[in-house]
Amino acid sequence: MKNLYHKKSLILLSIGVLTIATSQIFTHYLKISDLMQGLSFGVGIGLLIMAIANSNLKAKKVGE
Repeated sequence: MKNLYHKKSLILLSIGVLTIATSQIFTHYLKISDLMQGLSFGVGIGLLIMAIANSNLKAKKVGE
């Protein structure tokens, strides 16, 4: 059970990092509005925070 939560957190973490990296690459090569740049960066940060929070919450519940 713990392995499943760990895997889900890793998937969220990798998608968050990929979202931020893609946002930075698109911003470098294309003209993107500030709204789209901020939105993609915010989604990436949100996914990273969810991955960390999900990992910590589930680890405490499983470890009890």
